[in-house]
Amino acid sequence: MKRRDVLKTFFSLVVKGALLSTAGYMYAKYIEPRRLTVHHYDVVHPLIPKSFDGCRLLQFSDVHIGYHYTVRHFQQVVERMNDLKPHLICFTGDLLDEPNKYAHVDAITSLLSQLHAPLGKFCIYGNHDHGGYGTDIYKRMMNTSGFRLLVNEWVYVKQGSEQIVIAGLDDFMLGKPNFAKTVQHMPKETYTIALIHEPDLVTQASVYPFHLQLSGHSHGGQIQLPWIGPVVTPPLAKRYVEGFYDVGQLTLYVNRGLGTTRMPFRFLTPPELTLFTLKAGL
Repeated sequence: MKRRDVLKTFFSLVVKGALLSTAGYMYAKYIEPRRLTVHHYDVVHPLIPKSFDGCRLLQFSDVHIGYHYTVRHFQQVVERMNDLKPHLICFTGDLLDEPNKYAHVDAITSLLSQLHAPLGKFCIYGNHDHGGYGTDIYKRMMNTSGFRLLVNEWVYVKQGSEQIVIAGLDDFMLGKPNFAKTVQHMPKETYTIALIHEPDLVTQASVYPFHLQLSGHSHGGQIQLPWIGPVVTPPLAKRYVEGFYDVGQLTLYVNRGLGTTRMPFRFLTPPELTLFTLKAGL
């Protein structure tokens, strides 16, 4: 090849690479973070009572409001959640990115109050809910908006004369989690859903009488590459990143969350709501 042809080919590749990088940057920052996906799954188990057959449980997680996620964005998601008509709502932590620096706490509390779930709304702490001196801020917000904040405890959810159990642990990074306290006096032959922010704790959780663990924290890695997978995941979300896993007798589901943190990007990990339909198994 002539020198002119070599230079022409080189500069062509540089321009194409720059255009591709720019397009990827724009997509990851402005498009995919708003591409909300709703996943529908059936959860079948012999301990699910017949009166709960068809019960819809909605999980959302890791909103990180305040870090490139606004009141308007969350309002749209709240409307979408209500459109799904869940019977139960479970939030698995990290509501505000920096609670003590966020100026619109009342607006978010009002939106949370608008979520409807006839069998109850439940939540746990994530590491960001404790961080930024947010422990009391988050607690006040969730209690005011009608959520039951579970901190190393369990509650019955009743439907007629039958019930299931929802248990919630404190955050493992900045809280004071206690498995033994959480399961104290918990019935063993009742279908039990555990809310645990960090998914890698499933190994410990699997020795207790939980049947379904709902977690978040990982954001699905936020950025995944083809054939490689997640580029970076946070502590306690290294092994279990997104979707379903079976660990012993326990089924884990890891939700990718709604917002972003540290980097305002998502690539091959669109934000997620998950709607589980409980099915009474034989």
